[in-house]
Amino acid sequence: MDCLSNLTLRQLRYFVALAREGHFGRAAESCAVSQPALSVQIKELEETLGCQLFERMPRKLRLTVLGRELLARAQDILRAVDELGDLTRAAQEHWVGQLRIGVIPTIAPYVLPQVVNRLMQEFPDMDLRIRETMTSTLLDELAQGQIDCALLALPISEPNLQEMPLFDEAFVLVRPWGDHHKPVPNPERLREMRLLLLEEGHCFRDQALEICQMTPGGPRETLDGTTLSTLVQMVGAGMGVTLLPEMAIPIETGQAAVSIARFQTPQPSRSVGLIWRRSSPLRDQFERIGQMIRAVSQLDAPSAPHL
Repeated sequence: MDCLSNLTLRQLRYFVALAREGHFGRAAESCAVSQPALSVQIKELEETLGCQLFERMPRKLRLTVLGRELLARAQDILRAVDELGDLTRAAQEHWVGQLRIGVIPTIAPYVLPQVVNRLMQEFPDMDLRIRETMTSTLLDELAQGQIDCALLALPISEPNLQEMPLFDEAFVLVRPWGDHHKPVPNPERLREMRLLLLEEGHCFRDQALEICQMTPGGPRETLDGTTLSTLVQMVGAGMGVTLLPEMAIPIETGQAAVSIARFQTPQPSRSVGLIWRRSSPLRDQFERIGQMIRAVSQLDAPSAPHL
């Protein structure tokens, strides 16, 4: 139809953002525009198509049948356009333009400062954007083209994503300082203790439960926290024990009345890596960034005592 020639990429981006957020204000904020500007573009898109894309409800928006059909196609179009830009960047010797990298919360505070500093030195023309959130959200945003790559715990095992393992790190036990002389408990003993975990949705929570051979959602005496820092402070207050990735030791335990101990061999651990879409033409650049992250992480690797 001739009317489709009036569609713009801006309208499609605003439409996808509104479908994702379900709220005009949040969608406008994610697009860095005013709410009226976004509303005008959505209205013009609906007028161009001659139909309604959203059901306006009192407290939320809901996609119409056509809206759902358009969403999948709009995401494909925007992803293809983004990859055209990636082709241009891939042809250049140095990274020019935006890099949107996602990082999970149990990695971001401990690796990003060194990584960002190195990236800025290596790629002074890079416009670096950081997105910190949980694994499931990063995978969705990566599939939709909202981020370029993500630093998280492997494996992901998604056929459309390329994984680059970077390094392995051990998990350590965090106990109240008064328990520093006690033997390190085995998984059976850990299951009997009050285990402090991150709230639902964090992959580190599932890893900790696996180490303790506990079933997710099963009955247990525990408390949940929103950050590793909160968990460590709760341990210091005598509320239980927790597990910590090795990279977090220097930042999280310095001011807390806790003791750190390693588990017996084989030590529980996680693999940290970088992932990106297999269709991205920026593989060489992502591999270079991954090598940079690996070098920085090995340089700053902490250690914990064997107790």
